[in-house]
Amino acid sequence: MGFWDHLEELRGTIIKSVVVFVVFATLIGVWLKEFNEVLMRPLTQLKVDFPAVIIELGTTSIMEGFNVVIQMCVLGGLGMSLPFILFFVGQFVSPALTPKELKAVLPLCISAFVLFLLGAAFAFFLLVPSTLRVSVEINQLFGFAIRWTPGSYYSLVTWLTLGVGVSFEFPLVIVLLVWLGVMTTDFLRKYRRHAVIVIFIIAAIVTPTPDPITQTMFAIPLYLLYEIAIIASSRVEKRKEKLRLLG
Repeated sequence: MGFWDHLEELRGTIIKSVVVFVVFATLIGVWLKEFNEVLMRPLTQLKVDFPAVIIELGTTSIMEGFNVVIQMCVLGGLGMSLPFILFFVGQFVSPALTPKELKAVLPLCISAFVLFLLGAAFAFFLLVPSTLRVSVEINQLFGFAIRWTPGSYYSLVTWLTLGVGVSFEFPLVIVLLVWLGVMTTDFLRKYRRHAVIVIFIIAAIVTPTPDPITQTMFAIPLYLLYEIAIIASSRVEKRKEKLRLLG
């Protein structure tokens, strides 16, 4: 395929990706109220756990409500269209890959999506409620009135959900580096203690609150994923060595 043919294929991939994104963003806009009710579940549960505390979101600027709508449509549309975009990108690059590489890429893409969903669900159902709870308890300790804005609430939900979802994919990066020969399983085992420190640094960056409970809740599954990455990397090394001996 010539250069201009490749550009035409790339153009088609981009157009299909944009169309899918626009469709999902539009659907969220049409069912905006129902989509918002899903995002509000952690806050709704918080009100049940703290019935004596008045927790109501209130805008402080004229455009804040519009910004929240745009944020929900854009980020929600991007998250829902991501599997389709990955599929279109896979279609675009597949002619350049060997059958052996295709067998490795497909499980990698599926694993990346599954890990992202697991991380996003972990953040939405555990970390977001934990962060909200800690914030309320701190406000109660100092006797502060709670005046949260929609922008701050949705930014918290977005940052944690997307940040943790992406962080859960780091084992795939490790396995990929081992597959490319940049890292080895022995290296990963040797620097386990250093990995724990790095994991807690990631937890401190992603989690918006400095409390150790939320950070530890995030760090524990990351470390388990690190151990899983070591096991997977060991299998990758054995497979590469077997192929080297056969070929």
